[in-house]
Amino acid sequence: MRTYTQLTQEERYQIYALKSADHTPAEIARIIGRHKATIGRELRRNEGLRGYRPKQAQNLTLSRRRSKQKPRLSSSHWARVKDLLEEDWSPEQISGWLRREESIDVSHEWIYHFVLQDKQAGGELYTHLRCRKQRKKRYGSPDRRGQIKQRVSIDERPAVANERRRVGDWEADTVIGKQGGAVLATVVERRTRHCVIAKADDKSARQVKDAILGALQPIDFLVTTITYDNGKEFASHQQINQELGAQSYFAHPYHSWERGTNENTNGLIRQYFPKGKDLLDVTDAEIKAVMNKINNRPRKCLGYKTPNQVLLGINPPVALTS
Repeated sequence: MRTYTQLTQEERYQIYALKSADHTPAEIARIIGRHKATIGRELRRNEGLRGYRPKQAQNLTLSRRRSKQKPRLSSSHWARVKDLLEEDWSPEQISGWLRREESIDVSHEWIYHFVLQDKQAGGELYTHLRCRKQRKKRYGSPDRRGQIKQRVSIDERPAVANERRRVGDWEADTVIGKQGGAVLATVVERRTRHCVIAKADDKSARQVKDAILGALQPIDFLVTTITYDNGKEFASHQQINQELGAQSYFAHPYHSWERGTNENTNGLIRQYFPKGKDLLDVTDAEIKAVMNKINNRPRKCLGYKTPNQVLLGINPPVALTS
């Protein structure tokens, strides 16, 4: 079914030219591919004292269209917003309250814009805001954690690592326990899903570096690359590279899926070390037990072999009986 579309300015110039050449409305409609009723209505509605002119016709059409548009929010709605601002409510509070209590849908950004317009007109609504800094339009979620020196983007990581075609490409992260306390440094091999876990007394770069080196140095011959997130606890990545003979890469900020293997493994670790747990009291024996459980668990993606079997050739210490 053919849908109707409004005449364009180019079509109006065609109508003008054809009409000037004494074509009838029916002939004009046939030439430009429009219904004759459309052409007849166009000429009736948009002819002026000097006849039909395309520029005038376009302006008249746009003017009629604007006059029919209803504002999304009425003046009474904005008066309500103004009243609440003068009660020292924040734009976020106003937006949420109006949506819930009065079914008025106005975003806090609209309200900030309303305040800015009022200020530019000499109004004083801005004095009721707790934060009076000039607001800047933001796109996305910028990373405000600072830059890590000599950071190499994941975009430069070798294709062979991206495709999991070799052993030796690892992903690193930390598992947080009690706020401000000890953390677990977790490193996972991308192809085999083998993980190593080590405790750091805090989240400082030095402590996390020492934990990662302690975990990976016994198998440094199996470490080629390590991909980190952008936490400042990985600021000592170059020292880790020197000790292990590896190359480090960093995922894009807020792109946790670029380290999906590590994120998934951290979820498994959380089963044993839930959020809020004080990790300082966790012993190395407990950590090793959890690590063994995870690495001796068969994976569908490995053909139901375990990470230990694929990486180290070690069978799970489980006696299977029929």
